Amino acid sequence: MDLSGLAGLLAIAFVAAYTQTLTGFALGLIMMGGVGLTGVVPLPDAAVLVSILVVVNAVQVLAKGWREVAIRQFVPALAASLVFLGLGYWLLGLMMAASLDWLKIVLGLVIVVSSIQLSLKPEPLPKMSGPVSFGVFGAAAGVMGGLFSTAGPPLIYHFYRQPLKPSAVRETLVAIFATNALIRLGMVTVAGHLPSSSYWWGLTAIPVVILATYLAKRFPPPLSPVAMRRAAFALLFLSGVSLALPAIVKLASQAA
Repeated sequence: MDLSGLAGLLAIAFVAAYTQTLTGFALGLIMMGGVGLTGVVPLPDAAVLVSILVVVNAVQVLAKGWREVAIRQFVPALAASLVFLGLGYWLLGLMMAASLDWLKIVLGLVIVVSSIQLSLKPEPLPKMSGPVSFGVFGAAAGVMGGLFSTAGPPLIYHFYRQPLKPSAVRETLVAIFATNALIRLGMVTVAGHLPSSSYWWGLTAIPVVILATYLAKRFPPPLSPVAMRRAAFALLFLSGVSLALPAIVKLASQAA
């Protein structure tokens, strides 16, 4: 990785961590979208880096807020996500073997759909959902986490509809994402798919994530939460379209 590529990766990591801290989501989506567009790191290697950064961000967030984790909702969602994490990782291998363009299309569509879903304000439910529903949404999150280390959107949507304190929702989600990331890192290690030594310079993004998280907490921008969500939506939507559209055009031209 050359200096310009590393600088681009660090800039993407800063924006992703800053947005994640303010909105509660988007670190993985922004990282994967930015890497997919710039090509500074291969997508499977970028997913490994995202897993590491998710854990780093979670350590900061949970250092004081771990007591807020909603255990009754955490357990079924996490259990289902871990079961389906392996399925997502297996699908990633299939797409990598088929075509990098297909991988970009799937990632782009995931980012676009997720951006639309996350931009909508979920209607609150009158009472807490049952454990089965948390398991279903956890399973969807597991597949996405296995594919691209982006487990957030399904669970974010479901949890923010529950009659839980915002702090409990945030800490529970962060705990689930961090656990998924750790397990995914273990799977990658066992499979022998760790990034080559030339890409481990990407770990310099760790202090960047720590700095961005601190700055977002200490000096948040003069924007309302709604404005921040809209900005995150626009960023994700445009990156998803820009990633998927060229790959779709390329495959269509090859098929013609």
